[in-house]
Amino acid sequence: MRLSIKHTLILAVSAVAFTACSEDDPLTPIGSMDDRYYAGGETTVFSNTTQGFAVPAPNLTGERLSKHLDGDLAFEQAFVSAPATVNSGLGPVYNNISCAACHPSDGRGMPPFDGQAMESMLLRISVPGSHPTIAGAPKDVPGFGGQLADKALFGVQPEAKPVLTWMHSSFTFPDGEVVSLRKPHIEITDSYSPWPSDAMVSPRVAPPVFGRGLLEAISETTLQELADPTDADGDGISGKINMVWDIASSSYLPGRFGWKAEQPTLLQQTATAYVQDMGVSNPVHPYDNAEGQPQEDNLSDDPEISMQIVEDAAFYVQTLSVPARRNVEDEDVERGSQLFSQIGCGACHVSSVVTGSLADVPEVSQQRIYPYTDMLLHDMGDELSDNRPSFDATGNEWRTPPLWGIGLTRLVNGHEYLLHDGRARDLQEAILWHGGEAEQSRDAYASLDKAEREKVLRFLRSL
Repeated sequence: MRLSIKHTLILAVSAVAFTACSEDDPLTPIGSMDDRYYAGGETTVFSNTTQGFAVPAPNLTGERLSKHLDGDLAFEQAFVSAPATVNSGLGPVYNNISCAACHPSDGRGMPPFDGQAMESMLLRISVPGSHPTIAGAPKDVPGFGGQLADKALFGVQPEAKPVLTWMHSSFTFPDGEVVSLRKPHIEITDSYSPWPSDAMVSPRVAPPVFGRGLLEAISETTLQELADPTDADGDGISGKINMVWDIASSSYLPGRFGWKAEQPTLLQQTATAYVQDMGVSNPVHPYDNAEGQPQEDNLSDDPEISMQIVEDAAFYVQTLSVPARRNVEDEDVERGSQLFSQIGCGACHVSSVVTGSLADVPEVSQQRIYPYTDMLLHDMGDELSDNRPSFDATGNEWRTPPLWGIGLTRLVNGHEYLLHDGRARDLQEAILWHGGEAEQSRDAYASLDKAEREKVLRFLRSL
């Protein structure tokens, strides 16, 4: 087992059950009678540090922990252009050089500032029509694929240069408080070949990756119980499962990962990220990401990484811990939790669920967890729409993101840019962008007085 300085520090964090914090943000040691502290069940770590998203699940031991640390190394490895003796295979066109580059400290990426290049944000792309081999899948943009590669190796032309600028507006609460809002406008420039006028573009900020094994372990039966695609109960919430193509089984399975739940397993998610984000072919996707384009490297080196590397990286994500709740018994946090439920947020951000069994990962199986998600697609309204369907997801529909750990985002990643395109700069802006099925809850939040709104935000920051 190879230990880096980072690994040594993380193991030191995971070895303790209690970390001292400010009086304003206390943690509770293991042994608390309140299960709500244990957001990730037995995978919970009580760590209020900048490495709070990067700690191995504490129920990993021996060879299992060694496998996790091997996956950590794979997750952090920066690729270089082929041929090379180590980490060969970057590009020829790509978005970033490693998994960790888009998921800093296993946390959340961010959109660029006006005119800057994208670093931990990418663009999914497609054109209207049917995928030629996978029913329901987005149809690739001819000559560009399904993801725009805005970077390239030396001497190779990127597919295009996307330019993002922010459009600003404001929201006025009934009590007179005014909040500034923004949304992105993206222009595709300097494309290596003509950019189709009917191309659909969906900006995606890299989400945090901790706790994903627990979400993968939620049974399909539980997802079906949570789903209500026809709104049979008449509550205005019609969550549905996105059935997507699973390469390993050659069948459709519930989508769980990605902003529109477009990937069924973490193994497939990981393999797809290698080829699309970094241009690194692998046994799941054994082809150059610029195949058939002038940028293709024409080297006979595919797949460029082994299945073992893909599996190690996937296992790493499956077995990251979940940071514990904070301030659970604080009076304002308790009141904020009550208001969160009263205004209907809990209908989609389901607080608690029990996981089923995940093959070969007993650490995440049979756990009571508090992720605050139903893992389902919901219509979030026209303002958040990317107008790009994917399998059963319409342009307006997005998977409910888990909220656990959201209160540590600023500490871990130095910002609080939220939603799929990072337009929200804090929790309140994220709430105000909710529409569609969540419009009634957004309006109910807006109708609260300022003190009550702050209690809702205080509750969210405790997650």
